[in-house]
Amino acid sequence: MKIFEADGKQEIDFFREMKKRAEEVSQATDSIVREIIEKVGNKGDEAVRNYGIAFDGGCPDEFAVPREEMKKAFDDADPDFQKALLHAKENITQYHKKQCTKDYEIRREKGIRLGLLTRGMNKVGIYVPGGTAAYPSTVLMNAIPARLAGVKEIIMVTPPSVSSGANKEIICSANPDILCAAYIAGVDRVLLAGGAQAIAALALGTQSFPKVDKIVGPGNIYVATAKRLLYGRVDIDMIAGPSEILIMADESANPAFIAADLMSQAEHDVLAASVLLTTSRKIGEETGNEIRRQLEVSPRRHIIEESIKNYGAIIVCSSKKQMICLANEIAPEHLEIMMEDPMDLLQDIRNAGSVFCGDFSPEPLGDYYAGTNHVLPTSGTSRFASPLGVYSFVKRMSYTYYSKEALEDARKDITEIAAKEGLYAHKNSIDIRFKKDGK
Repeated sequence: MKIFEADGKQEIDFFREMKKRAEEVSQATDSIVREIIEKVGNKGDEAVRNYGIAFDGGCPDEFAVPREEMKKAFDDADPDFQKALLHAKENITQYHKKQCTKDYEIRREKGIRLGLLTRGMNKVGIYVPGGTAAYPSTVLMNAIPARLAGVKEIIMVTPPSVSSGANKEIICSANPDILCAAYIAGVDRVLLAGGAQAIAALALGTQSFPKVDKIVGPGNIYVATAKRLLYGRVDIDMIAGPSEILIMADESANPAFIAADLMSQAEHDVLAASVLLTTSRKIGEETGNEIRRQLEVSPRRHIIEESIKNYGAIIVCSSKKQMICLANEIAPEHLEIMMEDPMDLLQDIRNAGSVFCGDFSPEPLGDYYAGTNHVLPTSGTSRFASPLGVYSFVKRMSYTYYSKEALEDARKDITEIAAKEGLYAHKNSIDIRFKKDGK
């Protein structure tokens, strides 16, 4: 793992390369996804089915998974797995309930009433990767806030697992762990389809796929590109890039913990970024040694090695202040603070998706269990974006009521501004209400 001093140049060059990895979407990918969207828009289910056969190796006769199959997946699940998901649901629900906002109204004299109404969206689509990359935790993280927000219908899409039967027939089935999580989280409908075609089907609507108001959830580059191209016709959570972790550590930190946590993100993807900022070169060097040691027994060694080689670094900082400045500049998806008094240091952090404080708050705690959401802004977008939450699934409407007397009091001010802007029909809309003949 690269180790160098923060000198105002090396770290800047490294961060530039790190951010660039999320920006490179080939023209070929863009072109493929545009064609998929067009065909799904024109041919509906037929196009989704054809792409499923081409990309996944098969497509079910019926996209919809019966509710009874979701219940069976829950009933048949390993009891310890069941229990773990139910505990996680409880924690996620407790945390996200605090995000539910109340409507408000302001009343003034002469009958004036102004207010804000919050409404859950009508239909929301959740994309959940399937096959070998099946993440039941993602189901909980996306569906629970949507349910708390008052979304009327939650529709989940996930690619089918495709296998051959005894007579070499193609069998398409849903991942049972994902179905179990969907049942626990209160998903209304599950449809077996994946890739850009599933995103297009949810955004545009087909014979089997309802048109939704918003699409959330992670996916590969084709899924991310489809979400980007369809944004505007449908809302999306974010355009997520590769996973990333930044750890801030001083001489009190445990190098074995640091190494394990850096590797926990590097195993996601060869494009994942794992970075350590430390005020102690000794801690940096010992962390590098620990990574080499722990890699020897890692089942995902090759992915981790590639990720760390290209997008991993140990950066030695001259002071705590420099570390904080660099952390806020990077604006990481995950930030771990392994320092003395981490909760005090938290107040200086302005840009991060989710922050984990102390030696015993590793990032996987947030991925699965603690209650905070693991759908987070990546690639520096935490400068302006937030984790997925209840607020992601609501929309707000304002309302105004003025009596005739109240409008008459405001008339001069409103018409003055309208005239200054040259919008005379606006001015007339006010004035006409006070003319005796209504003209």
